[in-house]
Amino acid sequence: MSQQIAQILSLRSSSALRGRLTVPGDKSISHRLLLFGALAEGQSQFQGLANGADVCSTAQVLRQMGVEIEISPELTLVNGVGLNGLKAPQQALDCGNSGTTLRLLMGVLAGQKFNSTLIGDASLSARPMGRVATPLISMGAQISLSHERFAPLSIQPAPIKGISYHLPVASAQVKSALLLAGLYADSPTQLTGELASRDHTERLLPAFGVHLSQSDQQIKIQPGQRLQATQATVPGDPSSAAFWLCAAALIPGSQIQIDQVSLNPTRIGFFEALKQMGAEIDWEIQQHDPEPWGSVSLSYAPLKRLQLDAKDIPFLVDEVPLLALLATQASGNSEIRGAEELRVKESDRLAVMAANLKALGASLEEHPDGLSIPGQQRLQGGLWQAHHDHRIAMTGVLAGLIATGTTKIQGADSIAVSYPDFMQDLERLQQD
Repeated sequence: MSQQIAQILSLRSSSALRGRLTVPGDKSISHRLLLFGALAEGQSQFQGLANGADVCSTAQVLRQMGVEIEISPELTLVNGVGLNGLKAPQQALDCGNSGTTLRLLMGVLAGQKFNSTLIGDASLSARPMGRVATPLISMGAQISLSHERFAPLSIQPAPIKGISYHLPVASAQVKSALLLAGLYADSPTQLTGELASRDHTERLLPAFGVHLSQSDQQIKIQPGQRLQATQATVPGDPSSAAFWLCAAALIPGSQIQIDQVSLNPTRIGFFEALKQMGAEIDWEIQQHDPEPWGSVSLSYAPLKRLQLDAKDIPFLVDEVPLLALLATQASGNSEIRGAEELRVKESDRLAVMAANLKALGASLEEHPDGLSIPGQQRLQGGLWQAHHDHRIAMTGVLAGLIATGTTKIQGADSIAVSYPDFMQDLERLQQD
């Protein structure tokens, strides 16, 4: 059973980490399975669903709209209500800290025949929603945003029309919201432009019986298709696995293997970046359909500098904080550019990482779209501020494992958003 993580954690440098483990189910896949299962006809069964607070937010808002969901460590059951079977919620739908919950629901709720209001915590309420709302409004959706950009937001019933939309920025959440709204439209919806982002929606909708016409240049969905219940196993989250791979790459003598982890080609950019830095990393796909998964292993080796630009970022956007930490220990000067998307995550991850690394004695330069980081720097214990951001908090834990002296993580309780057992898994790897 998960233990509550303290708000403030104190850490000291660690010896080598060794062992094999599995990580929580993939968060992106878990959100979508719950949502698609709710819109399907019949009972869907899912194994390995992520157990963090974000996925719990998705389950809770669906329950508010009449969907029966039973979640246990072994099996999750979702009694689908069909495409048009959601009920009007009696109060605002609280998405907590989960941007995926809010943005994907915008696409579904745009096609409903009832009013709805979406809210979130302080962090989520500061994240811009216009990039989803604008194309949905062009489809006919009636959406009112706070200060024209943010949640809380309200959605009123309106006829939805199919559109051809050119995505200006690679975003799996925008792509998914528009495809879901397209199910409620009066004609086909076609997406072009920057389609190269996480493709879980494109892989999983067909598993529920929805036909998509796809190529590298476009995705097209026909309206009115009925979703059918299915069974699925959720592989481990590569963004969670990334923390242990990073730890092994930082601490001499470490050797780690992670089993049953997602190896979706749109999610392994961090693995590729580690290879670019000279890490001894290997991965092997053991199952292909609908989501590829397998094992990944890494043994410590000295790291060299990293060069990333805009074309790389969509495939490792959640792992940039880890790469910034790794860059401080690599040889040479690393450059992470084209990453302005990180400024509108749970925190401004570029500014927060720059401030935290400097608090531990590192020198680096912050740019509007990234960071320039000299290598082979010795980190010193200090105060690391999580800023209500689970990935920043976990990155701080890893920084504490290589810093001299004591490092304190302020706001470590945010780790529970995606990885409630993070500290227990760390203790296991330290003992193996």
